[in-house]
Amino acid sequence: MRSKTQINKKEFYHILSRLAFPIAFQSLMLASVAAGDALMLGKVAQDEMTAVSLATQIQFIQNMFVTAITGAGAILGAQYWGKRDKYTLENIFNLILRFSGAVSVLFFLACELTPELLMHIFTPDTSLIAIGSSYLRIAGWSYLLTGISQCYLAIMKVSDYVKPCALISSCAVILNIGLNAVFIFGLLGAPRMQARGAALATTISRIVELALCIVISAKTSYICPVFGRFFQMPKTLKSDFAKQCLPLMGGSLCWGIGFTSYTAIMGHMGTDAAAANSVAAVVRDLICCMCNGIGSAAGIMVGNELGAGHLLRGKAYGIKLKNISYVIGFISAALVLAVTPLIIDRVSLTPKAREYLIGMMGIIAVYMIGRCINTVVINGVLDGGGDTLFDMYSLIVCMWLIAIPLALVAAFVLHWSPLIVYSCTCLDEVGKIPWVIFRFRKYKWVKDLTRSMN
Repeated sequence: MRSKTQINKKEFYHILSRLAFPIAFQSLMLASVAAGDALMLGKVAQDEMTAVSLATQIQFIQNMFVTAITGAGAILGAQYWGKRDKYTLENIFNLILRFSGAVSVLFFLACELTPELLMHIFTPDTSLIAIGSSYLRIAGWSYLLTGISQCYLAIMKVSDYVKPCALISSCAVILNIGLNAVFIFGLLGAPRMQARGAALATTISRIVELALCIVISAKTSYICPVFGRFFQMPKTLKSDFAKQCLPLMGGSLCWGIGFTSYTAIMGHMGTDAAAANSVAAVVRDLICCMCNGIGSAAGIMVGNELGAGHLLRGKAYGIKLKNISYVIGFISAALVLAVTPLIIDRVSLTPKAREYLIGMMGIIAVYMIGRCINTVVINGVLDGGGDTLFDMYSLIVCMWLIAIPLALVAAFVLHWSPLIVYSCTCLDEVGKIPWVIFRFRKYKWVKDLTRSMN
């Protein structure tokens, strides 16, 4: 039987919209925090905006670890939820809490004890280092909480509580943006803290986010960590978790450190290039929200069907989602070009930084096509079936053996224009599309990962 005959289109799009839109909205709200920071700090001074953008790369790296851990939990969790095995899903929750909490403690200590050293990785400018360090000392407390709250949110997504998950994140984001204005500009009698105000706003909002996660998840129908089994679980589950988590961790680190390397390279090309890159990164993350939502929904949908033993339907869902990723990619590219004039008019930059930003937006438009396809296919469909090794392989080849060396040579050996260097940093997403589709069509991801654990 051909795969396409396995799909009830009405049911498919109902499930996709029910999952993708709340997740996309959640992603949009999270990206709005960075946008709010950039716009508000951009009104204060270019250096404040640039320093915070560079400092937040520390949390970006932390998120690579946390995303790998919660991602492995979501892959297994989606399949066990499709099998309706609540007991094992609780054990998975315990596992990701243990590892994510440990990572968060390490990053918190690094931000509190060595913030100047961390900032020096991204820029040699003493002024930016001083501003960024003051930001990290406060924001480090939020990094401690993020790893825990992300575990709650990941389990909510795979257990059919996507809307409460999006609501929690949205409340935290709205609070964050509001407190940004209060503390950055000194409104309502608060001190004018600028970059430190953005850090304080983030920390308070993360406290509220975690509190909401704990309170809402305490309801009977939700999956909660069972602390009586916190250090006791089947060895087979730990082994299955490691098989998913380690490739995801490798891929996340390859991508996260590589992406941070791009930021560091642009940061060493002058404050104008760094400022333009900071704004471009915010726009890129905002536009990526829809493909992030569909990618996450793809992993859940495919994982649910495969875990329930519906392999043909899971395969058919994957094919349909891959086709949708092309459409989302071209829509995202058009959207980048459409908002470029608006962004240029709203951000306070030097003439040279403005020139760089216009060029970067054109490059991002092409980049978005590859980003959307790869997000849905790799991070959604392939991961949903447990094919997590491919992401790491593709990143090693396309990012570390091609894009990063080209960007380094262009920046520090040939001394080319920042726009050419920026183009080099965007090659990996576009260049690996043929390889991604070839891997997809092998259908190694069509498999049931579940076991009988009880």
